[in-house]
Amino acid sequence: MIKKIFFIPTAVLLFSACSHNNQLAEKSTKDESLNKKQIILSYDEYKKQFDTKNQKVISKPLNTNSYLLSKQYESVLSNNKEEKNISNLTSQLPKKTQVFTDFYNEWKNVKYKMGGTSKSGIDCSAFTQKIYKEKFNISLPRTTITQVNVGTEVKKSELIPGDLVFFKTSKTDKHVGVYVGDNKFLHASIKGIQYTSLDKPFYKKNYWTSRRIMN
Repeated sequence: MIKKIFFIPTAVLLFSACSHNNQLAEKSTKDESLNKKQIILSYDEYKKQFDTKNQKVISKPLNTNSYLLSKQYESVLSNNKEEKNISNLTSQLPKKTQVFTDFYNEWKNVKYKMGGTSKSGIDCSAFTQKIYKEKFNISLPRTTITQVNVGTEVKKSELIPGDLVFFKTSKTDKHVGVYVGDNKFLHASIKGIQYTSLDKPFYKKNYWTSRRIMN
């Protein structure tokens, strides 16, 4: 009888241990299964779960920075337009420079003559008038004092080929030439048709104004 009493508790303990081990094994199996399920979640499934949990975040109004970003975008577009215009302008410069070179070669042996308008003799304003008419089909007034009122005024630092440059060579006399780039202008001087630097002391001292007739 005593043997049976000792046997029963032992059997109960063994049964409890087995049962506990089985529960642990089942829990471990479920955890592994859950982990596997989580691991094999697709991106869309994960995103759906995340969006569901964070719906309040998704429903927030659009950040006001979007307005600023739109303004920045408009600014970029505006800058692109300006850059395109500048690009178009600079792309024409080689053509203009060649035009002035060709015109110089045609007129380089012509002497200066006050009031002259032909290759037998020409003055400064007649020379600029002929360049614009023959090469660009633009009509300019005949005299320096009337040409200075044509087009728009530009700063000396912003000159581009084709701009007219004016000088006050005395209290009454005015002079005009065509800017050709590289800080030089082409004109009919008393020494004949020539290129001259704007930094030449006489012209630097007597520089008056500049006018843009064409882009």
